[in-house]
Amino acid sequence: QALNAAAAYAATRGTGGGHAPLRAAGYAAVQAAWQTLLSLPATGARATTRRALERLVVRAEVALAAPADTDPERLRAWAHALRGGGRIPRTGDAPADADELLGADAELAARPAPLRHRLGPLTPIAVRTALGCALAGYASLALGIGRPYWALVTAAALYQANITLTWSRAVQRVVGNLAGVLLFAAIAPLAHLGQVLLVLCCVALNFGAEALITRNYWLGTVCVTPMALLVTEFAGYQAPGDLMTERAVDTVVGALVGFLAAVVVTNRRAGGRVEQAVTAADRARERTARLLAEPAPAPGALEAARRGLAAALTDLRATADGAAGEWWGRALPQERVVLAEQSGHRTLAEAVRRQAARPDRDTGTRTEDVRP
Repeated sequence: QALNAAAAYAATRGTGGGHAPLRAAGYAAVQAAWQTLLSLPATGARATTRRALERLVVRAEVALAAPADTDPERLRAWAHALRGGGRIPRTGDAPADADELLGADAELAARPAPLRHRLGPLTPIAVRTALGCALAGYASLALGIGRPYWALVTAAALYQANITLTWSRAVQRVVGNLAGVLLFAAIAPLAHLGQVLLVLCCVALNFGAEALITRNYWLGTVCVTPMALLVTEFAGYQAPGDLMTERAVDTVVGALVGFLAAVVVTNRRAGGRVEQAVTAADRARERTARLLAEPAPAPGALEAARRGLAAALTDLRATADGAAGEWWGRALPQERVVLAEQSGHRTLAEAVRRQAARPDRDTGTRTEDVRP
Protein backbone atom coordinates (compact mmCIF):
# COMPACT_ATOMS: atom_id res chain seq x y z
CA GLN A 1 0.00 0.00 0.00
CA ALA A 2 2.87 2.39 0.76
CA LEU A 3 4.48 1.69 -2.61
CA ASN A 4 1.23 2.15 -4.51
CA ALA A 5 0.40 5.37 -2.66
CA ALA A 6 3.89 6.74 -3.30
CA ALA A 7 3.59 5.78 -6.97
CA ALA A 8 0.31 7.67 -7.29
CA TYR A 9 1.94 10.81 -5.91
CA ALA A 10 5.13 10.36 -7.94
CA ALA A 11 3.02 10.18 -11.11
CA THR A 12 2.00 13.80 -10.51
CA ARG A 13 5.71 14.80 -10.39
CA GLY A 14 4.78 16.91 -7.37
CA THR A 15 3.10 19.58 -9.50
CA GLY A 16 -0.47 20.74 -9.84
CA GLY A 17 -2.97 21.84 -7.24
CA GLY A 18 -4.61 18.47 -6.63
CA HIS A 19 -1.59 16.48 -5.49
CA ALA A 20 -1.79 17.38 -1.78
CA PRO A 21 -4.33 14.62 -0.92
CA LEU A 22 -2.16 12.07 -2.73
CA ARG A 23 0.88 13.21 -0.76
CA ALA A 24 -1.02 12.98 2.53
CA ALA A 25 -2.30 9.50 1.63
CA GLY A 26 1.25 8.45 0.79
CA TYR A 27 2.61 9.52 4.14
CA ALA A 28 -0.28 7.84 5.94
CA ALA A 29 0.45 4.58 4.10
CA VAL A 30 4.16 4.82 4.91
CA GLN A 31 3.33 5.42 8.56
CA ALA A 32 1.11 2.32 8.60
CA ALA A 33 3.84 0.29 6.89
CA TRP A 34 6.43 1.24 9.51
CA GLN A 35 3.90 0.48 12.26
CA THR A 36 3.50 -3.04 10.90
CA LEU A 37 7.16 -3.75 10.20
CA LEU A 38 8.51 -2.49 13.51
CA SER A 39 6.13 -4.85 15.33
CA LEU A 40 7.85 -7.85 13.74
CA PRO A 41 10.85 -9.54 15.42
CA ALA A 42 14.24 -8.06 14.54
CA THR A 43 16.02 -11.41 14.87
CA GLY A 44 15.37 -14.93 13.74
CA ALA A 45 13.92 -16.28 10.51
CA ARG A 46 11.82 -13.18 9.81
CA ALA A 47 14.63 -10.66 10.27
CA THR A 48 15.86 -10.92 6.66
CA THR A 49 12.34 -10.58 5.31
CA ARG A 50 11.65 -7.56 7.50
CA ARG A 51 14.85 -5.83 6.44
CA ALA A 52 14.01 -6.31 2.73
CA LEU A 53 10.53 -4.87 3.32
CA GLU A 54 12.00 -1.95 5.26
CA ARG A 55 14.12 -1.03 2.24
CA LEU A 56 10.97 -0.89 0.13
CA VAL A 57 9.29 1.41 2.65
CA VAL A 58 12.34 3.67 2.55
CA ARG A 59 12.03 3.76 -1.23
CA ALA A 60 8.42 4.89 -0.81
CA GLU A 61 9.60 7.66 1.54
CA VAL A 62 12.18 8.80 -1.00
CA ALA A 63 9.51 8.90 -3.70
CA LEU A 64 7.34 11.15 -1.54
CA ALA A 65 10.29 13.46 -0.89
CA ALA A 66 11.47 13.59 -4.54
CA PRO A 67 8.58 12.63 -6.84
CA ALA A 68 10.16 14.18 -9.93
CA ASP A 69 13.15 11.82 -9.66
CA THR A 70 11.06 8.68 -9.12
CA ASP A 71 9.76 6.13 -11.59
CA PRO A 72 6.18 5.37 -10.46
CA GLU A 73 5.98 2.23 -12.61
CA ARG A 74 8.93 0.77 -10.77
CA LEU A 75 7.18 1.33 -7.45
CA ARG A 76 4.04 -0.32 -8.80
CA ALA A 77 6.09 -3.28 -10.06
CA TRP A 78 7.58 -3.75 -6.60
CA ALA A 79 4.11 -3.56 -5.04
CA HIS A 80 2.78 -6.12 -7.52
CA ALA A 81 5.67 -8.48 -6.79
CA LEU A 82 4.85 -8.42 -3.07
CA ARG A 83 1.38 -9.86 -3.74
CA GLY A 84 2.75 -13.19 -4.90
CA GLY A 85 4.69 -15.90 -3.14
CA GLY A 86 8.03 -15.22 -4.78
CA ARG A 87 11.10 -13.44 -3.48
CA ILE A 88 10.87 -9.89 -2.19
CA PRO A 89 12.22 -7.48 -4.84
CA ARG A 90 15.61 -5.95 -4.13
CA THR A 91 16.05 -2.20 -4.26
CA GLY A 92 19.83 -1.94 -4.07
CA ASP A 93 21.81 -0.23 -1.35
CA ALA A 94 21.75 3.56 -1.12
CA PRO A 95 23.58 5.52 1.63
CA ALA A 96 20.37 7.21 2.75
CA ASP A 97 18.63 3.83 3.01
CA ALA A 98 21.42 2.42 5.18
CA ASP A 99 21.29 5.47 7.47
CA GLU A 100 17.58 5.19 8.08
CA LEU A 101 17.67 1.43 8.62
CA LEU A 102 20.54 1.76 11.09
CA GLY A 103 18.62 4.50 12.88
CA ALA A 104 15.51 2.33 13.04
CA ASP A 105 17.55 -0.48 14.61
CA ALA A 106 18.97 1.95 17.17
CA GLU A 107 15.42 3.11 17.99
CA LEU A 108 14.26 -0.46 18.57
CA ALA A 109 17.23 -1.10 20.85
CA ALA A 110 16.29 1.86 23.08
CA ARG A 111 14.72 1.14 26.42
CA PRO A 112 10.99 1.87 26.76
CA ALA A 113 9.96 5.08 28.45
CA PRO A 114 9.29 4.94 32.20
CA LEU A 115 5.78 3.90 33.15
CA ARG A 116 4.96 7.35 34.54
CA HIS A 117 5.48 8.78 31.03
CA ARG A 118 3.05 6.28 29.51
CA LEU A 119 0.20 6.57 32.01
CA GLY A 120 -1.47 9.43 30.14
CA PRO A 121 -1.92 7.57 26.82
CA LEU A 122 -2.89 4.37 28.67
CA THR A 123 -5.61 5.98 30.78
CA PRO A 124 -8.40 5.78 28.13
CA ILE A 125 -7.62 2.10 27.52
CA ALA A 126 -7.70 1.40 31.26
CA VAL A 127 -11.05 3.17 31.65
CA ARG A 128 -12.48 1.37 28.62
CA THR A 129 -11.39 -1.98 30.01
CA ALA A 130 -12.77 -1.39 33.50
CA LEU A 131 -16.09 -0.02 32.26
CA GLY A 132 -16.54 -2.53 29.46
CA CYS A 133 -15.78 -5.57 31.60
CA ALA A 134 -18.07 -4.43 34.40
CA LEU A 135 -20.98 -3.68 32.06
CA ALA A 136 -20.50 -6.93 30.13
CA GLY A 137 -20.62 -8.96 33.33
CA TYR A 138 -23.73 -7.17 34.59
CA ALA A 139 -25.45 -7.54 31.21
CA SER A 140 -24.81 -11.28 31.20
CA LEU A 141 -26.15 -11.58 34.74
CA ALA A 142 -29.25 -9.62 33.77
CA LEU A 143 -29.90 -12.05 30.94
CA GLY A 144 -29.67 -14.98 33.35
CA ILE A 145 -26.65 -16.61 31.68
CA GLY A 146 -24.99 -19.23 33.88
CA ARG A 147 -21.42 -18.19 33.14
CA PRO A 148 -21.22 -14.37 33.01
CA TYR A 149 -17.42 -14.45 33.26
CA TRP A 150 -17.33 -15.54 29.61
CA ALA A 151 -18.85 -12.19 28.64
CA LEU A 152 -16.39 -10.38 30.90
CA VAL A 153 -13.40 -12.20 29.38
CA THR A 154 -14.65 -11.44 25.88
CA ALA A 155 -14.86 -7.73 26.67
CA ALA A 156 -11.39 -7.73 28.23
CA ALA A 157 -9.89 -9.39 25.14
CA LEU A 158 -11.13 -6.64 22.82
CA TYR A 159 -9.19 -3.60 23.96
CA GLN A 160 -6.21 -2.61 21.85
CA ALA A 161 -4.15 0.56 21.37
CA ASN A 162 -6.98 2.41 19.61
CA ILE A 163 -10.62 1.99 18.73
CA THR A 164 -10.01 0.85 15.15
CA LEU A 165 -7.89 -2.07 16.35
CA THR A 166 -10.49 -2.74 19.06
CA TRP A 167 -13.22 -3.02 16.42
CA SER A 168 -11.06 -5.40 14.39
CA ARG A 169 -10.42 -7.55 17.45
CA ALA A 170 -14.15 -7.57 18.29
CA VAL A 171 -15.03 -8.92 14.84
CA GLN A 172 -12.30 -11.54 15.04
CA ARG A 173 -13.38 -12.58 18.52
CA VAL A 174 -17.05 -13.02 17.58
CA VAL A 175 -16.30 -14.88 14.34
CA GLY A 176 -13.72 -17.13 15.98
CA ASN A 177 -15.89 -17.96 18.99
CA LEU A 178 -18.99 -18.73 16.94
CA ALA A 179 -16.95 -20.93 14.60
CA GLY A 180 -15.45 -22.61 17.67
CA VAL A 181 -18.93 -23.33 19.02
CA LEU A 182 -19.74 -25.12 15.76
CA LEU A 183 -16.50 -27.09 16.01
CA PHE A 184 -17.43 -28.09 19.56
CA ALA A 185 -20.78 -29.40 18.28
CA ALA A 186 -18.88 -31.61 15.84
CA ILE A 187 -16.33 -33.07 18.29
CA ALA A 188 -18.46 -33.25 21.46
CA PRO A 189 -19.96 -36.69 20.58
CA LEU A 190 -16.42 -38.08 20.17
CA ALA A 191 -15.17 -36.53 23.42
CA HIS A 192 -18.13 -38.00 25.32
CA LEU A 193 -17.12 -41.57 24.42
CA GLY A 194 -14.57 -41.68 27.24
CA GLN A 195 -12.31 -39.70 29.53
CA VAL A 196 -9.19 -40.49 27.49
CA LEU A 197 -10.79 -39.15 24.32
CA LEU A 198 -11.88 -36.03 26.21
CA VAL A 199 -8.31 -35.35 27.31
CA LEU A 200 -6.89 -36.09 23.85
CA CYS A 201 -9.35 -33.68 22.24
CA CYS A 202 -8.30 -30.94 24.67
CA VAL A 203 -4.61 -31.61 23.98
CA ALA A 204 -5.17 -31.45 20.21
CA LEU A 205 -7.16 -28.21 20.51
CA ASN A 206 -4.50 -26.71 22.77
CA PHE A 207 -1.83 -27.56 20.19
CA GLY A 208 -3.92 -25.92 17.47
CA ALA A 209 -4.49 -22.81 19.58
CA GLU A 210 -0.77 -22.39 20.32
CA ALA A 211 0.12 -22.86 16.65
CA LEU A 212 -2.47 -20.43 15.30
CA ILE A 213 -3.05 -17.69 17.90
CA THR A 214 0.15 -15.76 17.13
CA ARG A 215 -0.45 -15.97 13.38
CA ASN A 216 -4.15 -15.23 13.19
CA TYR A 217 -6.23 -14.34 16.23
CA TRP A 218 -9.62 -15.54 15.02
CA LEU A 219 -8.25 -18.89 13.85
CA GLY A 220 -6.67 -19.35 17.26
CA THR A 221 -9.97 -18.69 19.00
CA VAL A 222 -11.60 -21.34 16.83
CA CYS A 223 -9.50 -23.84 18.81
CA VAL A 224 -9.63 -22.04 22.15
CA THR A 225 -13.44 -21.97 22.30
CA PRO A 226 -14.16 -25.73 22.01
CA MET A 227 -11.23 -26.43 24.35
CA ALA A 228 -12.74 -24.12 26.98
CA LEU A 229 -16.10 -25.82 26.59
CA LEU A 230 -14.58 -29.30 26.92
CA VAL A 231 -12.60 -28.30 30.02
CA THR A 232 -15.86 -27.54 31.82
CA GLU A 233 -16.72 -31.22 31.44
CA PHE A 234 -13.71 -32.42 33.45
CA ALA A 235 -15.83 -32.08 36.60
CA GLY A 236 -18.85 -33.79 35.07
CA TYR A 237 -21.03 -34.12 32.00
CA GLN A 238 -22.48 -30.87 30.64
CA ALA A 239 -25.34 -30.65 28.18
CA PRO A 240 -23.74 -29.55 24.86
CA GLY A 241 -26.73 -27.46 23.86
CA ASP A 242 -26.61 -25.39 27.06
CA LEU A 243 -22.86 -24.85 26.76
CA MET A 244 -23.12 -23.76 23.14
CA THR A 245 -25.97 -21.36 23.85
CA GLU A 246 -24.27 -19.75 26.84
CA ARG A 247 -20.96 -19.36 25.01
CA ALA A 248 -22.55 -17.81 21.93
CA VAL A 249 -24.73 -15.40 23.91
CA ASP A 250 -21.89 -14.37 26.22
CA THR A 251 -19.60 -13.77 23.25
CA VAL A 252 -22.07 -11.50 21.51
CA VAL A 253 -22.98 -9.66 24.72
CA GLY A 254 -19.35 -9.19 25.76
CA ALA A 255 -18.27 -7.97 22.33
CA LEU A 256 -21.22 -5.61 21.92
CA VAL A 257 -21.10 -4.07 25.38
CA GLY A 258 -17.32 -3.96 25.43
CA PHE A 259 -17.09 -2.15 22.11
CA LEU A 260 -19.82 0.32 23.10
CA ALA A 261 -17.76 1.17 26.18
CA ALA A 262 -14.77 1.86 23.92
CA VAL A 263 -16.90 4.18 21.79
CA VAL A 264 -18.21 6.06 24.81
CA VAL A 265 -14.76 6.59 26.36
CA THR A 266 -13.13 8.79 23.73
CA ASN A 267 -9.46 9.67 23.49
CA ARG A 268 -9.57 13.20 22.12
CA ARG A 269 -6.15 14.13 23.44
CA ALA A 270 -4.41 11.64 21.15
CA GLY A 271 -3.89 14.21 18.39
CA GLY A 272 -2.36 16.72 20.79
CA ARG A 273 0.02 14.11 22.13
CA VAL A 274 1.22 13.39 18.59
CA GLU A 275 2.05 17.07 18.10
CA GLN A 276 3.96 17.09 21.38
CA ALA A 277 5.82 13.90 20.47
CA VAL A 278 6.84 15.31 17.08
CA THR A 279 8.14 18.48 18.74
CA ALA A 280 10.07 16.45 21.32
CA ALA A 281 11.62 14.27 18.60
CA ASP A 282 12.66 17.34 16.58
CA ARG A 283 14.29 18.92 19.62
CA ALA A 284 16.12 15.71 20.48
CA ARG A 285 17.38 15.44 16.91
CA GLU A 286 18.59 19.03 16.89
CA ARG A 287 20.41 18.48 20.19
CA THR A 288 22.14 15.39 18.81
CA ALA A 289 23.00 17.14 15.54
CA ARG A 290 24.63 20.02 17.42
CA LEU A 291 26.85 17.61 19.34
CA LEU A 292 27.77 15.77 16.14
CA ALA A 293 28.89 19.08 14.66
CA GLU A 294 31.33 19.61 17.52
CA PRO A 295 34.82 18.17 16.98
CA ALA A 296 35.12 17.01 20.60
CA PRO A 297 31.84 16.96 22.57
CA ALA A 298 31.91 16.60 26.34
CA PRO A 299 32.41 13.02 27.60
CA GLY A 300 29.12 11.19 27.71
CA ALA A 301 27.19 14.05 26.11
CA LEU A 302 26.74 12.36 22.74
CA GLU A 303 25.73 9.07 24.34
CA ALA A 304 23.09 10.83 26.44
CA ALA A 305 21.81 12.73 23.40
CA ARG A 306 21.69 9.52 21.35
CA ARG A 307 19.67 7.74 24.01
CA GLY A 308 17.37 10.72 24.34
CA LEU A 309 16.76 10.79 20.59
CA ALA A 310 16.11 7.04 20.48
CA ALA A 311 13.64 7.35 23.35
CA ALA A 312 11.91 10.32 21.69
CA LEU A 313 11.52 8.38 18.42
CA THR A 314 10.19 5.36 20.30
CA ASP A 315 7.65 7.54 22.09
CA LEU A 316 6.67 9.19 18.80
CA ARG A 317 6.07 5.80 17.20
CA ALA A 318 3.92 4.56 20.08
CA THR A 319 1.96 7.82 20.29
CA ALA A 320 1.31 7.99 16.55
CA ASP A 321 0.27 4.33 16.40
CA GLY A 322 -2.18 4.79 19.25
CA ALA A 323 -3.71 7.94 17.79
CA ALA A 324 -3.92 6.70 14.20
CA GLY A 325 -6.95 4.50 14.84
CA GLU A 326 -9.00 6.76 17.11
CA TRP A 327 -12.37 7.84 15.74
CA TRP A 328 -13.79 11.36 15.89
CA GLY A 329 -10.37 12.87 16.35
CA ARG A 330 -8.70 15.64 14.42
CA ALA A 331 -6.51 14.83 11.44
CA LEU A 332 -3.06 13.66 12.44
CA PRO A 333 0.11 15.26 11.03
CA GLN A 334 1.17 12.11 9.21
CA GLU A 335 3.67 13.91 7.01
CA ARG A 336 5.35 15.56 9.99
CA VAL A 337 5.54 12.23 11.80
CA VAL A 338 7.21 10.46 8.89
CA LEU A 339 9.63 13.31 8.23
CA ALA A 340 10.53 13.54 11.93
CA GLU A 341 11.20 9.81 12.03
CA GLN A 342 13.16 9.89 8.80
CA SER A 343 15.48 12.71 9.85
CA GLY A 344 15.72 11.31 13.39
CA HIS A 345 16.78 7.89 12.13
CA ARG A 346 19.50 9.39 9.97
CA THR A 347 20.84 11.50 12.82
CA LEU A 348 20.68 8.47 15.08
CA ALA A 349 22.64 6.43 12.55
CA GLU A 350 25.31 9.13 12.36
CA ALA A 351 25.59 9.15 16.16
CA VAL A 352 25.93 5.35 16.24
CA ARG A 353 28.71 5.46 13.65
CA ARG A 354 30.45 8.27 15.50
CA GLN A 355 30.39 6.32 18.76
CA ALA A 356 31.59 3.15 17.04
CA ALA A 357 34.57 5.07 15.67
CA ARG A 358 35.38 6.92 18.93
CA PRO A 359 33.80 4.98 21.81
CA ASP A 360 36.26 6.17 24.47
CA ARG A 361 35.38 9.85 23.97
CA ASP A 362 31.68 9.75 23.21
CA THR A 363 30.68 7.46 26.09
CA GLY A 364 32.82 9.19 28.69
CA THR A 365 35.03 6.12 29.25
CA ARG A 366 38.78 6.75 29.41
CA THR A 367 40.96 4.44 27.36
CA GLU A 368 43.14 3.52 30.34
CA ASP A 369 40.04 2.49 32.31
CA VAL A 370 39.33 -0.44 30.02
CA ARG A 371 42.84 -1.79 29.70
CA PRO A 372 43.59 -5.09 31.44
